[in-house]
Amino acid sequence: MRRLAFLLRPGWLILAAVVVAFAYLCFSVLAPWQLGKNTDTSERNQLIADSVQADPVPVTGVLDEVGGEPTEWRRVIAEGSYVADSTVLVRLRHLDGAPGYSVLAAFQLTDGRILLVDRGLVAAVEGARPPQVPAPPAGPLRIEARIRASEGSNPDRLPTVQDGYRQVYSIDTEQETSVLDLPLTPVPTGGRGGYLQLGEDQPGAFTPTPLPQLDAGPYLSYGLQWLAFGVMAPLGLGYFVYAEIKERRKNRTEQAPPPTEPAPTEPETPPTPVAAEDRLADRYGRTRK
Repeated sequence: MRRLAFLLRPGWLILAAVVVAFAYLCFSVLAPWQLGKNTDTSERNQLIADSVQADPVPVTGVLDEVGGEPTEWRRVIAEGSYVADSTVLVRLRHLDGAPGYSVLAAFQLTDGRILLVDRGLVAAVEGARPPQVPAPPAGPLRIEARIRASEGSNPDRLPTVQDGYRQVYSIDTEQETSVLDLPLTPVPTGGRGGYLQLGEDQPGAFTPTPLPQLDAGPYLSYGLQWLAFGVMAPLGLGYFVYAEIKERRKNRTEQAPPPTEPAPTEPETPPTPVAAEDRLADRYGRTRK
């Protein structure tokens, strides 16, 4: 355990806290965010693909539905007439890469309910001003459109009146109810109250707002990348800890004193051989000659 005591130093504690926080965000926030967007995009694409194959249905039936399946992108038929003097322009739109406006109007059904309709896109004049927008045709009409969910409104961007037109920054049924002072009926979409988006060659339509591209986008790969980052971060921390332990072990080995060797001893002198006479003389004494 003493070898791991360095992990209690402030630098290592901060690094560990950052790695843990990053991994937590990857698994709990970033990856679910991207994977959720992938799911939403896939569901949207499926709804659009289904709507292309399905026949349009009367919008009154959709208005009377309680719960049920998602209705956005469903093709519907509405019968009634446009409400006079109900034009509203949506700013900050684009048409063929140039500034433009979406043109909104109110459409009253034969049963009296009033719906918000997106008539399509018109190009801005000199990139800054709206053009003269023709009023929608009068009289009883039959229009075909798609159901779209309201975009919501930004409280910091209030509706204005410029160049003789009421102008807003988003398509939102609740906001346009106040702008037009009409009791607009939101089309149920399972979320925000929706509106109708006119298709091509419909009465009163301009350039239709293009449908989204039917591809899943990069969200799935982004989500998997965040999951990978969440796994790699702790592994990277573990690698740095291992490298630090290895380096410290190497330093201790280099700094340790070399082992002492015993001093060499002189080899013993072998005893001088003693002759037999001398051994006997040592034992019995030497005789004189």
